[in-house]
Amino acid sequence: MVLVAGLAGAVGGLMLERTGVGDWLMAPAAPRVTVEQAARHFALCSGASRNTCVVDGDTFWLDGTKIRIADINTPETGAPQCAAEAALGRRATERLRELLSEGTFSLVGIDRDEDQYGRKLRIVERNGRSVGAVLVAEGLAHEWRGRRESWC
Repeated sequence: MVLVAGLAGAVGGLMLERTGVGDWLMAPAAPRVTVEQAARHFALCSGASRNTCVVDGDTFWLDGTKIRIADINTPETGAPQCAAEAALGRRATERLRELLSEGTFSLVGIDRDEDQYGRKLRIVERNGRSVGAVLVAEGLAHEWRGRRESWC
């Protein structure tokens, strides 16, 4: 029993020592990774080169990996269904860019690693609070309920 406890502690310690964001993004068993933001700035994505940038209010690229924020849904910017959705989508995109650029945050895995488009599904947290919840509170997102909701 002592051997099992010691082995479990050693494995847990190894997981906590992971420092590469890319390593964690590929390992859904790891509970969270902290992304240091001291020298990082998120731009809006444009063109084919996408390394660290914001696509829209719930999708961004981090070090070449595309991430979908798992606990929210924001208005579409690529094919909005009305002018109100387009405008709100632009505001949500800019606000997510601001929030990600503000400083250190954590990426927390959920029960699924990826969505049907190959995006990593993660909850983004800062100081224990979901960044998605901030967007919901500001009226720029809906809580994810398993389907898209209308913005029109």
